[in-house]
Amino acid sequence: MFKRIVSAALLAAALLPIASLATTHRQPTTASVKAPVSDGTLHQYDSENAAQAHCPSDTVVWLNTRTGIWHEKGMRWYGATREGAYVCRKEAASAGDRDTRNGQ
Repeated sequence: MFKRIVSAALLAAALLPIASLATTHRQPTTASVKAPVSDGTLHQYDSENAAQAHCPSDTVVWLNTRTGIWHEKGMRWYGATREGAYVCRKEAASAGDRDTRNGQ
């Protein structure tokens, strides 16, 4: 009986959504949309070239704006998620976003 209660509690805890795990950003509607971060702004671009012009010494990554995970050029989801924008890697990291953990 005790094992069933513990199993049910663990299952319930695993199924609860954890809102703090994902950061959200707004979908870009123009060439640049700004969201506040600690050092200024997170510039989001509709094109890779526009992002590279903004940060020529940094790497341009694709940021999934719904999850806050970025993908590098050559990865499966680079430029391919439903919600996203091209951003500078350093700005995304400053905003609290992170690299993909599975290499896609």
